[in-house]
Amino acid sequence: MQADNLTDVATAQVAAARAAGSGRSTHTVVGGQGRTLRQAVMALAAGHGLGEHESPREATLQVLVGRVRLTAGEDAWEGSAGDHLVIPDRRHDLLALEDAAVLLTLVTG
Repeated sequence: MQADNLTDVATAQVAAARAAGSGRSTHTVVGGQGRTLRQAVMALAAGHGLGEHESPREATLQVLVGRVRLTAGEDAWEGSAGDHLVIPDRRHDLLALEDAAVLLTLVTG
């Protein structure tokens, strides 16, 4: 069995995102060949984000550190540490309002 401390992973990924030119860093926790579930800790430095993109399957975000804004069309949701957001099944984007790390859970199959 694999065990990860998500607080430690989030802290490391936020530091990596701050150092990255893209302002992003990701560490896969669960997923890979033949898996129907993928979980990744994704960190974004303040002011950075993921541009608008499709959500191919069911997905959620759990905010581990910081604050984020999830936007889909005219709808927007803000989340802070401890919040769980369901990603809408339509084009959306994600912006870090401050340095943040989220646990992204995707159904892949």
